[in-house]
Amino acid sequence: MGIVKGLERGLERLVAKAFRGASNDGVKPVEIANRLRNVMDDEAFAMSEGRTVAPHSFTVRLGDEDYDKARDWGQPLAQELADVALEHAQAQDYTLRDAVSVTFRHDSSLGRGHLEVDSSLGGPQAAPPRPSRPAPSPATEPEIPRGATSRIAPPPPRPQAPTPVIEVEGRRYGINAEEITIGRSSEADIQVDDTGVSRKHTAIVRRGERVYARDLGSTNGTFVNGTRITGDTELLDGTVVALGHTRITFRLEANPQGVK
Repeated sequence: MGIVKGLERGLERLVAKAFRGASNDGVKPVEIANRLRNVMDDEAFAMSEGRTVAPHSFTVRLGDEDYDKARDWGQPLAQELADVALEHAQAQDYTLRDAVSVTFRHDSSLGRGHLEVDSSLGGPQAAPPRPSRPAPSPATEPEIPRGATSRIAPPPPRPQAPTPVIEVEGRRYGINAEEITIGRSSEADIQVDDTGVSRKHTAIVRRGERVYARDLGSTNGTFVNGTRITGDTELLDGTVVALGHTRITFRLEANPQGVK
């Protein structure tokens, strides 16, 4: 109930100009929000370890007049609806496989005041777990016949440790600093043009040879292999980090090329 009241106070003010002079029998933002919440509840399903997965991606289909009105509302309304869906998921303790997104689509078969919502449960494919390496068996020295001399070969050179690299929107960056921030602000170390990303959204933290992702209190959260993170989460080779609509791939490369 609190979500709907907050929507009436916030969303209706946001789109007040779009409703001036419009008919009262069209689709209202609060109706869209209620439908999103119902779809999340209807399509949520339980997984192992007590997790309940719910949809995160929604397409709102509207008829001719309502779709024209939705275009007037624009991206701010879609973002507000995404925030409402995220708040509902948190209140119900749902697990989301990716950041919440809401888009509008024209459907001429729908009349004024009618809407349909399509949803998606999918998310970025989780990276396969890193196989554990068996412990090497202790080396045994070869037996040296009497009267023979032995020659000990020098140990092979140590392989160079792989370089941690992230790929962001086609650009590749080596993780050489202790912390690199990613966000929409020009003050972030890596700036991304994404309305679903906060000004300073995520930090990539390096401690020795290990690298972690840390959410910086963002609105939409940071997801590692489809799971929203709290605190530091270690990144393994092939891990996918999602913030807003932006995807970041973490790699360990022996001889990285084209890295900034």
